[in-house]
Amino acid sequence: MKFPTVRAVLLDVEGTTSSIAFVYEVMFPYVRRNVRGFLEREIDCPDVQATLDQMAIDAGFPNAQAWLLGKAEEKISKGHSNEEWIAGQVNLLMDSDSKSTGLKALQGLIWRSGFEGGELTSHLFPDVVPAIENWLRQAIAIGIYSSGSVVAQRLFFGHTPEGDLTSFFVRHYDTTIGSKRAAASYHRIAADFGYHPSEILFLSDVFEELEAASAAGFQAVAVERPGNAPLPEVYRGARITSFSQLDLTNESMT
Repeated sequence: MKFPTVRAVLLDVEGTTSSIAFVYEVMFPYVRRNVRGFLEREIDCPDVQATLDQMAIDAGFPNAQAWLLGKAEEKISKGHSNEEWIAGQVNLLMDSDSKSTGLKALQGLIWRSGFEGGELTSHLFPDVVPAIENWLRQAIAIGIYSSGSVVAQRLFFGHTPEGDLTSFFVRHYDTTIGSKRAAASYHRIAADFGYHPSEILFLSDVFEELEAASAAGFQAVAVERPGNAPLPEVYRGARITSFSQLDLTNESMT
């Protein structure tokens, strides 16, 4: 499948470069097991406080202090400490598969201890690294756009079975730039990336994301991996099962 006008590739992570099962069976359970202990150790750290402030904003409060005060009666009735109550909120958000910015940021901080401590090693499909190395040889810039925080993205690609791959990527984007299902987010990414939208190829397994990217003028290709939800019948765009099926060679530059 040829895409000769591509100058940059923007990659989704879960279901595109990496298995959905790994995220749900390894990474999310790690957060659930460790969130309360992490908060009890780290809640006063500035980066954790900033993350809790964002969780509060996501919940409709101005900051974490106001959030905890507003829920004081609920905490008291359950006999929960602040850390225990927040851990419960994290689990509730994860139960609903929330993509909220604050939750994703907190997950990233918890995963950092797991990756840096050697408890976690990320998963990549076997076609990913060879394809990226080939694109880099063609001077194609590569970025990541995931609902997982930028911190989590860098940790994930910094601790793969193939080693530290963070140097492969020139841009990282998360939901702080906007929803992955909104065309405006892709307009912002193109402007920051420094390429015309038509020069960027977006790879994802999610129909709504592919539609939003296409509406913004990106080239978009659906990635079908084992365990991914099937694309809806209305999807008529290009699709692949492996990055090896993509030919991004620009013959005018060879």
